[in-house]
Amino acid sequence: MKKLLAVLLSIVMIIGATLSFTSCGETDNSGDWAEIKERGYFVCGITVYAPMNYFNEDGDLVGFDTEFAEAVADYLGVEAKFQVIKWGSKYLELNSGSIDLIWNGFTYGAEDGVPRTNYVDFTHAYLKNEQCVVIRSEDAATLNAKAAFAGREAAVEGGSAGESVAKGLAGNEDKLAKFDSQAAALTELSAGQVDFAVIDLQMAKAMVGTGDYAGLTICTASDIVIEPEVYAIGARKGSDFTAKVNEAIEALYEDGVLQEIAKKYGLEYDLVEDLGK
Repeated sequence: MKKLLAVLLSIVMIIGATLSFTSCGETDNSGDWAEIKERGYFVCGITVYAPMNYFNEDGDLVGFDTEFAEAVADYLGVEAKFQVIKWGSKYLELNSGSIDLIWNGFTYGAEDGVPRTNYVDFTHAYLKNEQCVVIRSEDAATLNAKAAFAGREAAVEGGSAGESVAKGLAGNEDKLAKFDSQAAALTELSAGQVDFAVIDLQMAKAMVGTGDYAGLTICTASDIVIEPEVYAIGARKGSDFTAKVNEAIEALYEDGVLQEIAKKYGLEYDLVEDLGK
């Protein structure tokens, strides 16, 4: 009996060690494209904001990234589907397989000091962007220099590029209120719950000063210097789907399709030059 128990214990230990090794290793994503082609669609993880992905008056999802993804899907002979996600959970959503791409004004850069290339494989960069500081119009006279933001309360999208910018201005992470979307951060600012928000400039140009955000404005303090960024699409590490998306991007750019979509949303001058080259 003791010998049998010892054998069983050894088997359990071997199985446990094998499972542990498998869970710690990288998942093989080299067959992503075959799976997507078989099912007939890929899923883009998005948040909702203009001009990238947003709902029009008829309730239809539109926007530059929306139409861009649909054009890529059409080129590849599949369908593009969209799933609204919490931006702070984007890597979990991607690696769990609930989405195939992070495609929503995704900055090719770092997050909390860690390069995002540690988490995803990026496609070609396709659009220029930068972070910007948004304030209430009534505060423009006082929040007119970098020093004026020290100790102020800020609203940001958790896990966004704007989070580190806001922390640098406020001087303390405890001053940051983190939300699931940039739109929610703007709403918090409009409601007077914080002093400023840091969001994508592309979003700010489309939404600030109109509608629910009519009382907001982009801060023009000359001593606030923010590095320019580019948008790219995030795929799973090692995924062969990255190359297929790049192939589609290059073809759409060469044929002028991407330029036409950009022009529709006022972004024709923000496309990355010689995209895909």
